[in-house]
Amino acid sequence: MARKKHKPEEIVAKLRQVDVLVSQGRPVAEAIRTIGVTAFTYYRWRKEFGGLKSDQVKRLRDLEKENERLRKAVSDLTLEKLILKEAAFGKLLSPARRRRCVEHVVSKLGVSERLACRVLGQHRSTQRKIPMGRADEAALTADIIALATQYGRYGYRRIADLLHRAGWVVNVKRVERIWRREGLKVPHRQPKKGRLWLNDGSCIRLRPEHPNHVWSYDFVEDRTHNGKKFRMLNVIDEFTRECLAIRIGRKLNSTSVIDVLSDLFVLRGVPGHVRSDNGPEFIAKAVRDWIAAVGARTAFIEPGSPWENGYCESFNSKLRDELLNGEIFYSLAEARIVIEGWRQHYNTERPHSSLGYKPPAPAAILSLKPCQSSQAERPTMH
Repeated sequence: MARKKHKPEEIVAKLRQVDVLVSQGRPVAEAIRTIGVTAFTYYRWRKEFGGLKSDQVKRLRDLEKENERLRKAVSDLTLEKLILKEAAFGKLLSPARRRRCVEHVVSKLGVSERLACRVLGQHRSTQRKIPMGRADEAALTADIIALATQYGRYGYRRIADLLHRAGWVVNVKRVERIWRREGLKVPHRQPKKGRLWLNDGSCIRLRPEHPNHVWSYDFVEDRTHNGKKFRMLNVIDEFTRECLAIRIGRKLNSTSVIDVLSDLFVLRGVPGHVRSDNGPEFIAKAVRDWIAAVGARTAFIEPGSPWENGYCESFNSKLRDELLNGEIFYSLAEARIVIEGWRQHYNTERPHSSLGYKPPAPAAILSLKPCQSSQAERPTMH
């Protein structure tokens, strides 16, 4: 026969019964027999519940339950903290990364998958779903890596445009996901530069309004492998962003400037203005007189204000960032061939952000049509 398990309230009532019997003069042993337990059980009860009343026992039991709940809560919080510390120190934004973290936590800490999913914010159905992937994922990844290797300073947006030209039907966001997953580095943005403003808030810089309206030119220097310096004279159309010419030589002076401009004026016509800084090659009297003689006007920037020649400065930075910083030229002839190849690529293939990720040369060709020259949309400066 199974022994009855007494509740705390019943134990307190029996102890009170023994106290009443003993107060009436009955022996302790006889009083214990009346409650139906042994002397050992009686003294054990007395040691645990002696001096308590029924309401006090109930309150003690509630306190024990609350204490147990708090211990369990502290234990759960400690375990969750260990799970979060073991999972990762950063944000788990993607389901795939959460899936890997859940698997790592389960194997490392031995916790249940349910607990790990709850702490890391992963739905259990998502955790157990086997990612299928796309059939063309490997080929697309290989093409993105190949383009990023070929054009090391292009971001994922330009890479996406090159993929579209190659026939890929792919979203820019998917290209960005693969780009970041493969650890490809996005080029740093150049800091924005200020402009020269008047007191009334208007900018005095001449703005291009149509093709052949404003050309700008500037010098860029580099060195061949033997340490000798050479110079490049870059000429661009500010409206179309097309690089019209890059003249390369060990020494370029005002005569070289006139030679380059004369060839371009014959091929493309005379522009409205030619913008430059105040270098000695540009402010030379021979250059200024020659430009005025052919019907163009000079537009010199303010001294110490290179941001007024922003289009050409932007082109110079791209030339140096995408080509000069990554090439070693062993001779001047090699430099001419490689730089001219890059210029052709810049004009015909390289996506330009201010032209809607289109290359400059096709835009220049279309906008030079007589019926469209006055309606050409002016791109924004980047």
